Amino acid sequence: MKKLIALLLALVMVMALAACGTSAPAETTAAAAAEGTTAAPAETEAAEAPAELIKVGIINNDPNESGYRTANDADLKRVFCEENGYDASFAYSLKNDEQIAAAQKFIQDEVDYLLLSAAGTSGWDTVLQDAQDAGIQVILFDRTIDADEGLYVASVVSDTYKEGQIAVDWLVEQGLEEYNVIHIQGVMGSSAQLGRSDALTKKCEEDENWNMVTQQTAEWNAENAQQIVQAVIDSGKEFNVIYAENDDMAKGAVAALDAAGITHGVDGDVIIMGFDCNKWALEEVLAGNWNFDGQCNPFQADTINEIIQGLEAGNAPAEKVIYLEETYFDAATITQEDVDTYGI
Repeated sequence: MKKLIALLLALVMVMALAACGTSAPAETTAAAAAEGTTAAPAETEAAEAPAELIKVGIINNDPNESGYRTANDADLKRVFCEENGYDASFAYSLKNDEQIAAAQKFIQDEVDYLLLSAAGTSGWDTVLQDAQDAGIQVILFDRTIDADEGLYVASVVSDTYKEGQIAVDWLVEQGLEEYNVIHIQGVMGSSAQLGRSDALTKKCEEDENWNMVTQQTAEWNAENAQQIVQAVIDSGKEFNVIYAENDDMAKGAVAALDAAGITHGVDGDVIIMGFDCNKWALEEVLAGNWNFDGQCNPFQADTINEIIQGLEAGNAPAEKVIYLEETYFDAATITQEDVDTYGI
């Protein structure tokens, strides 16, 4: 009998020990957590997935068009990069039809945002409507277009009409008895050309003391501008102002003057005016070889990025058109600090 009791007790102890080796039930784990102890997880959690990049298609003019455009392109690439959360693709052309084809390709690629600096102001409604239908938000930069404002979110641009008016107002202040102007225009139909041409064209039409000797496009190109000025020199027509709509064309115009031995700049026979504020151009103003250079601010990327980040957070931009701050410089007041600060 004692042997039977002893055997039963031994079996009970074996069963108890076996029970102690099993996993704790859910209630035990919860209780341990409540008491501040930590239960080992059943398995390691998966690593957090990286944030998805914002896909952006950027259509711009040729970066080799001018120093302004080179700076503009570099600024965009600085901001719209993988390190800042973007998957950016770039397309370049000085022709509207090629830019429109690039926009259609970006739409097919299902970008999230389409950034556009249009070569020409017209012809964009259809492709922008296609972008909107595809859920792609469009932001204009550098140049405006003639299109329904409902087809784009915002435009980050220079006020080129104001640039032109400032330049003409400055020219009025020079107090010439007669203004005989060689007007060298940029690519016809671009917003920069239209804005910078407007005030000067009107002034020459309205004031009998203002004579438009010639008004031709050099398409932002220095060699074309040199040829235009050389043709005027060869014709024997008198002129005392060269109003060039960018720095490169002003540079070409000056090359023609130098070849002909015609003085220019401060105390020279011809007033030289340019736009964009390339550093080398501001140095010409500082040296007195040029008289005036109007700023066109190429640094738009940070503002565009702020708009996109706001849209990603569900906030529309407060303004449809965002004008960049700009100024101008003339030979009478420019300083080396201006050249170092504003030269691009």
